[in-house]
Amino acid sequence: MDIIIRAAVIYLFVWLVLRALGKRELGELTAFELVLLFVIGDLVQQSITQHDTSLTAAVMAISTIALLIVVQSFAVFRWKRLRPLIDGIPVVLVHDGKIIKPPLRRERMTEEDLAEAARAQGIADIGDIRFAILESDGKISFITVDASRKLDERHMT
Repeated sequence: MDIIIRAAVIYLFVWLVLRALGKRELGELTAFELVLLFVIGDLVQQSITQHDTSLTAAVMAISTIALLIVVQSFAVFRWKRLRPLIDGIPVVLVHDGKIIKPPLRRERMTEEDLAEAARAQGIADIGDIRFAILESDGKISFITVDASRKLDERHMT
């Protein structure tokens, strides 16, 4: 029973830490941040099992964490009001070609990070962006001026 409680506490703590760190995709992590994730994984394992290397301890810890993941995903599915709390909400970073600096700072992103993400999507100039939205999963969605015109034309016909 001790392992189940430890696994639940660690799960909650890791979730809180990851939410506090902000939205970032795994592919955007630096080498140092990736190494830190492995270190955190090892520390989590040690804190949950407490020198108990038995198969039973490992199965109980993994089962507890898996169950909590399922409960969390069910809660998000079942109660829509929990989604912003658990998954986060999308954030508008660019509107009509203008960078909105407060949300950019809050997400700890630089204008260069945003420009790099735009270039990766084939967008050379921030001025060509109608909306840039940092999604809750850490990806940035871009809606360009041309794309929004096409959408407007579709709705008019």
